[in-house]
Amino acid sequence: MATVECRNLRKTYAAHEVIGDFNLAIKDHEFVVFLGPSGCGKSTILRMIAGLEEISGGDLLIGGARVNDRDPGDRGIAMVFQNYALYPHMSVRENITFALERAGAGKDEIRRRLDPVVESLGLDVYLGRKPTELSGGQQQRVAIARAMIKTPEVFLFDEPLSNLDAKLRGHLRVEIAKLHKDLKSTSIYVTHDQLEAMTLADRIVLMNQGKIEQMGTPEEIYSRPATLFAASFIGTPNMNFFALEASDGRLRDGTIDLAAPFPVAPGKVTLGVRPGAVQIVPEGTPGAIAAIVERDEFHGETRLVSLRTGTQTFMAAVAATTRYAEGQRLSVAFDANALHLFDSTSGLRL
Repeated sequence: MATVECRNLRKTYAAHEVIGDFNLAIKDHEFVVFLGPSGCGKSTILRMIAGLEEISGGDLLIGGARVNDRDPGDRGIAMVFQNYALYPHMSVRENITFALERAGAGKDEIRRRLDPVVESLGLDVYLGRKPTELSGGQQQRVAIARAMIKTPEVFLFDEPLSNLDAKLRGHLRVEIAKLHKDLKSTSIYVTHDQLEAMTLADRIVLMNQGKIEQMGTPEEIYSRPATLFAASFIGTPNMNFFALEASDGRLRDGTIDLAAPFPVAPGKVTLGVRPGAVQIVPEGTPGAIAAIVERDEFHGETRLVSLRTGTQTFMAAVAATTRYAEGQRLSVAFDANALHLFDSTSGLRL
């Protein structure tokens, strides 16, 4: 397998720059996930690595060699797309082996490489079928097998699970993780689904408007989001945000009055609190915040309670054993060890 290095990569369309000075080094055998909303540039970068988009500036190195001007087939990569792009008139076997046959591989070589691939993905019983006779999940496994059989140095995945239902996504997510481990591959995976990113990645590259917003392990990005954007994008349910004024060691807005978790310069700040860090406490608890229930949603093992205090609305994730009525008055407190503070102007973590 191979390393991948992006050095000041740029992509422009006419005078419009969509990727500017993108720098990233991916280690051999690493599983990196590009995560971000639609239009953030993650698929554009993947397509530049694949050779499907022309690089406007900078250098792309795979295995230490500059590949900017190499054709896609000469870069040692294989790509799995969101749309399976299978040949409908060919059998599963023919779809998987087509590229090898075109490259002139002999029958013995094709069989040697085909057998372990179809066995690992459970496709051996489907080899004689046409793609239209397969489910969506089976078709995606054929697309993965077609990439695997090329024994590439780098696997590229462009939102491969987005067309599948939730159960199939979970199943194939496990298969892709196992595939990466078994092949000891270098993998780059693009998704807008944070669950896929959190469960698959060795390292997440969180993208925003063509730039890296934050980079780190799933645990690092979840526990210490570097910006308001990262905090708002990572985590389900979403983090709560409170616009507050810092002064004299306190954080206030007229209805909320909290001790700052560390010394903060006077001025406007944004407090981030995940719903799981919002606690229902007995009335009269020192420092508690008075709130009114707006909605109570049952989520199985937990309830998600929508609360309002003053002009601020926020969510609390609580045990499912207690139900709260609309309009009910509660006292809540925030876990002091799970608070996130951001500069309201720059959006950077304090």
